[in-house]
Amino acid sequence: MIEIIAGEKGKGKTKYLLDKVNRTVKTAKGSIVYLDKSPKHMYELNNRIRLIDVAEYPISNCDEFMGFLCGILSQDHDMEEMYLDSFLTISSLKEDEMTYAIKKLDIISEKFSVKFVLSVSKDEKDLPECARARIILSL
Repeated sequence: MIEIIAGEKGKGKTKYLLDKVNRTVKTAKGSIVYLDKSPKHMYELNNRIRLIDVAEYPISNCDEFMGFLCGILSQDHDMEEMYLDSFLTISSLKEDEMTYAIKKLDIISEKFSVKFVLSVSKDEKDLPECARARIILSL
């Protein structure tokens, strides 16, 4: 399952994402990971949530990012949810790769029973149809 929080930069997506992950961890049975472009939100996350600063890794395109996600999943068979803040930045997506990335995430999500929650810095109307269908909040 993929859920998307969409909206232009500065609209409050990260605050919503942080609140959501901190609520979720209270009832989670498995592991939860929060991927971000920096460690600055470390102290806003519950200590049971693993923060990964994606900027520390040499990821330069979408396929490398998908491999990175699979590597994380391969190390933790209890992974329940992954929160991807600043998704377009951390995944190194090109403008036309959003549909491709969503399809890849669908495959990974189904195969490994992991839920992905993405924050995407784009207005809902600027997202491809496959992404618009997964929006849970548009700011």
